[in-house]
Order: sequence, then C-alpha cells, then structure tokens
Amino acid sequence: MTEDESDRPPRRYSPWGVLALVMLTGLAMMRNGTNLDGGPPQPTAAAAVAVRADQRPVAPPAPPPDLEVLDHSSVQRVRIPSVAVDAPVMTVGLDAQGWIEAPPPQDRNLAGWYLNGVSPGQRGSAVIVGHVDNAQGPSVFYGLGSVKPGHHIEVERYDGRTAVFEVYGVEVFAKDDFPGARVYGDTGHPELRVITCGGGYSKARGYDGNVVVFARMVEAR
Repeated sequence: MTEDESDRPPRRYSPWGVLALVMLTGLAMMRNGTNLDGGPPQPTAAAAVAVRADQRPVAPPAPPPDLEVLDHSSVQRVRIPSVAVDAPVMTVGLDAQGWIEAPPPQDRNLAGWYLNGVSPGQRGSAVIVGHVDNAQGPSVFYGLGSVKPGHHIEVERYDGRTAVFEVYGVEVFAKDDFPGARVYGDTGHPELRVITCGGGYSKARGYDGNVVVFARMVEAR
C-alpha cells in the first residue's frame, strides 16, 4: 500500500462477520505455500505441526496501567528485530473462498494487514500475514517460528504512531484443525497475530499448517 490514509475518518470494523464462516468451518485463513519445484526450505523452528515445550503459551504480559489504546489507522511497516524482519505492509482482504489473501508472492519482503479487522493498537486482535517462502527461497516470515516469548514486534502506522507488541506465544496449527476463535478472538486488549505457513510440506498439498505468533501491545509511541 502506498497511499497515506491517516487523514481519513476512522472506520469501524466488525471482523467477526467476515471471519465467522471460516472459523465455523475450522479452516485456517491462509492458503498453502506458493512453493514450486524441489520443495521449499522449512521454517527454522516450526517444521512440525506440534506445539513445542518452549512455544506453549504463557500468561500474556500485563499492559502498562497508562497504556494508550490507539484509534484506527492503516499499517505502513512491521518490524521483528529478533528475526531481522523489516518489511512494508499492504492491505489484504478475503478471496472468493473466504481465505485471507496473502501478499503477492513475487515480493519476498512484503507483509499484509487484514483490512477488515482492527488496526494494530486498537482494542482487539489485529492480523498480519505473509509468505514463508517462494520459488526463489525464503520470504518475509521465513524465521517466524524462531520468535520466542518476550520478543517485540513493532508496527508502524500511517498516522505516525508505532504500536509495540510483546510476544507471549508461538504455535503451529494444522490447517484442517485451525482454532479460529482462539486465534482471532477479542481478549479485551490490543493484540496482534502474525501468521505464515508452516508444518510439514509436500509438493502436492503445500504446507499442512500455520505458524501463529500471539502478541499483546505494551507500548504506543
């Protein structure tokens, strides 16, 4: 996305309406990886559809008592310093089958923010997605499975504000048993979910899971 939307009136979104069909059918809202000949490299720490002991969710960080909850704004950039992610963000919606559209796979350093959900920094669970790899090799969220509780994610918004989130869980869910209510549910706090493909891979079926990072906002600057 190249347009600065910070001067537009805030818009109210109700993500549950558009997410309901997918959640009720138990499907993850990303397609299989776009990987081609020879099979792709695996995410560094999320190669199996299972929850590792060091990835099991811990208690979310307590938000500071004076934490400012932000208004709606489009998203400009996402940074995850612990895995060297520093990527522009475009807006994405749902495709005809009801899946969240991933950004174009040709751009290996591009993430997508789900426009019909909340903004990162608003109360609720914002969603950012991206490819794990493409035909040329690793893409923007290749290292997402290496993120650990306590690591920070910074989301730069078009209104000039940056929402800072602290990771409290990293899990891998099978696509055919995706816990939509748990991933997308509103906890009452500003939260972020970062999602990419993961798990086992086959050329015929693509990835069989999704890596999901759970994070809660701890700072707005």
